[in-house]
Amino acid sequence: MPIGFAYTLIVLLLISSILLTLLVLLHRGKGGGMSSMFGGGVTSSLAGSSVAEKNLDRYTVLVGIIWFACIVGLGLWLKVNQGS
Repeated sequence: MPIGFAYTLIVLLLISSILLTLLVLLHRGKGGGMSSMFGGGVTSSLAGSSVAEKNLDRYTVLVGIIWFACIVGLGLWLKVNQGS
């Protein structure tokens, strides 16, 4: 496989890593975790998830799948090109 494929996966991996970190940090704390230690659990609502939170969950899962696919793709690319 060409080296451009690896560079594309590396750039996509970097972008998805940064996005995944930001998306995880945007999630509201559910209490009992690290966020509640700093006062995040006091303001949490018991009414349930809003549409924005559900969309945030979906985006986080989507970026996580892209991140995982990049890891697997780079691993396969390294395995194929290691014999060369």
